[in-house]
Amino acid sequence: MKNRQQEQDRAVRRTVIRTGAALIGMFAFALVPLYDVFCQITGLNGKVSTSAQQMTSQGVDENRYVTVQFITRGSAGLPWKMDIATQQVRLHPGQVTEVDFVFTNYSEQESWGRAVPSVSPSRASQYLRKINCFCFDKQMLKANEKLKLPLIFQLVRDLPQDINTVTLVYTLYPVDEKDISFVYGYLDQKGEMI
Repeated sequence: MKNRQQEQDRAVRRTVIRTGAALIGMFAFALVPLYDVFCQITGLNGKVSTSAQQMTSQGVDENRYVTVQFITRGSAGLPWKMDIATQQVRLHPGQVTEVDFVFTNYSEQESWGRAVPSVSPSRASQYLRKINCFCFDKQMLKANEKLKLPLIFQLVRDLPQDINTVTLVYTLYPVDEKDISFVYGYLDQKGEMI
């Protein structure tokens, strides 16, 4: 009788441990998307909105200039280069500004990529309005193709006075073909449209 009770106790302990481990795993898995949402809302960690925003109509603060710097980076696995002719611009808060980025595919085949932005200082991301940005969508470049795409943005007028320079960094990442089915519709396992 005592052995049976000990076996039941061990079985209950194992069940409790497994259930606890599963709950911890589910909680940890849920933290990543929650953290991303939190960062987008608060601007923490330089995360910026990934969809178009409306420009504000507060007017332009012509008594003040802010420098916006642009940095572009590539990543392994994507044979692209992203360039910008204008490394930095001086603008007034509230002013709508457009700059062009040039993407070049140096490979002999088409490929997909995405430019992921971040902002420094991170709290400036709360005051950045991107009206049009290539970063909202995945991009496809044909073999040896060069493509010029605009960024239209605004730093809102109530940007804190102590922020005089904002750095906008774009990092290129490859996009797996499995992740591009939204462009053409749903694809079957062979990659053909359903």
